[in-house]
Amino acid sequence: MGVFDVPASALIKVVAADLKKQGLKQPEWIMFVKTGSHRERAPDSPEWFYERAASILYRIYKEGPLGTGSLRSYYGGKKRRGVKKAHFRKAGGKIIRVCLQELEKQGLIKKDKKGRIITGKGQSYLNKLAKETSAFTKQDETKKIAAKVEKEKHSEKTAEEKQVEEELRKQEQVGKDKEKAKEDAKKKEKKKEEKKAEAKEE
Repeated sequence: MGVFDVPASALIKVVAADLKKQGLKQPEWIMFVKTGSHRERAPDSPEWFYERAASILYRIYKEGPLGTGSLRSYYGGKKRRGVKKAHFRKAGGKIIRVCLQELEKQGLIKKDKKGRIITGKGQSYLNKLAKETSAFTKQDETKKIAAKVEKEKHSEKTAEEKQVEEELRKQEQVGKDKEKAKEDAKKKEKKKEEKKAEAKEE
């Protein structure tokens, strides 16, 4: 099971949680800054710094060597300017540099002539977490399948109950029709007797 055999989004979340456990240092000012000039406000997630560090580690593994400039372009976006046309802006460089420095301290990446590259420790680290992510993903899929089966069973049971209720309604209606037919027959018989009585009196 390799890094590319699991969804990138799921792997990044697992790596982010593990980096936090390992003591990756988050700057004190991180909760008060935007990720770039193209953003209107700071990210809502309190764990976004670890997720960005995990994402950068994944990018370097996939496309390394990468420098700060390349990563700024990747994490950049369009800046809205009201009624004017939106312009592309790069992401902030300070956050990316801090992430790179912290990942270097962990021994997961190292400097190269053209930027940062993944180390052997970084490769084995991502492969290990990819296996864990795969196990979590399979568990989630199993739970989803079980929930789907349970839902289908419930819907089938409901369908059976509806069928039984429909049969009971039909039987009830048949009984009512029979009672009505008997009453109608009695009324007709009564009218015949009345007519016979009138005929005798005449």
